[in-house]
Amino acid sequence: MTALAPAVESFFTEYLIAQRGASPHTIASYRDTLRLLFAYVREQSGIRPSDLDFADLDATTVSGFLAMLGQERHNTGRTRSQRLAAIHSLFRHAALRHPEHAAVIARVLAIQPRKASQKTVAYLTQDEADALLASPDRATWTGRRDHLLMLIMITSGPRVSEITALTWADVVLARPGARVLWHGKGRKERISPLQAPAVAALRLWQRENTAPPGAFVFTARGTARKMSTDAVAERIKIHAAAAAAAACPSIAAKNVTPHVLRHTFAMRLQAAGVGSPAIALLLGHESPASTRPYLHADLELKQRALDRTAPPHTRRGRYAAPDKLLAFLESL
Repeated sequence: MTALAPAVESFFTEYLIAQRGASPHTIASYRDTLRLLFAYVREQSGIRPSDLDFADLDATTVSGFLAMLGQERHNTGRTRSQRLAAIHSLFRHAALRHPEHAAVIARVLAIQPRKASQKTVAYLTQDEADALLASPDRATWTGRRDHLLMLIMITSGPRVSEITALTWADVVLARPGARVLWHGKGRKERISPLQAPAVAALRLWQRENTAPPGAFVFTARGTARKMSTDAVAERIKIHAAAAAAAACPSIAAKNVTPHVLRHTFAMRLQAAGVGSPAIALLLGHESPASTRPYLHADLELKQRALDRTAPPHTRRGRYAAPDKLLAFLESL
């Protein structure tokens, strides 16, 4: 048996699960990265994954794999960096156990992540958000579900995985103190207050759909199964198209995704003057630095800054006291 197979097994069982206590999301992400890598190597060299050794995963091969992610799978720079981080984590784990492959491992660890481009945050204006929320037909069960789902996403800013995992046990509707417990990435939990419209809609939804505390709030029609993240994205896209056709053509120019609704919540906080630490806390970000894209996207903030600048034709520059020597020369 080659050294790679037991290294991969111990990486997941001993390191990620036993030592780090990694979340299921992290384990799944690392697993998918290695599956893609091994499939790429087999396609290029014909070597089965169980027969691979560290020499078959040298820096040239890994670099080729990363290039393939961008060229064939059209992955973003951020996704490419995430895949590289997973590979680096495996090789750092293997470095202590297989010093005989130190040279190969060191060259792979020397591969640098590509700097991701910073794109402008996409979000909905107030009119666009109102049009989107008005789009579902609330005379139907599906329309009421979709309206409530989008309302909570716009007014609380959860990730799509958090909204699909929401159960009735996570929701407290008593006033005052109505709140929701979100189960975020990396097993991190946070509590967010619920706004009045969301509380009223949730109460109606709970009366219509009586279920035990452990049941999911948003389910596929006619089942107790939670909605998939793809289903949520598809429903939002359908309602965005309907809103664009009926009342708000500007939505048609935007790719409205669940994350755009999360950005919309953050931009509302930004426009209301809420500081970065509070925005990061409500979004479940580890650092306030993660909220910087919202600052860059806030045109009103930039306009207010420009409005405070000097008017045109005003002479710029700092005051400088007259130089005595130059004054003497000018007097001659």
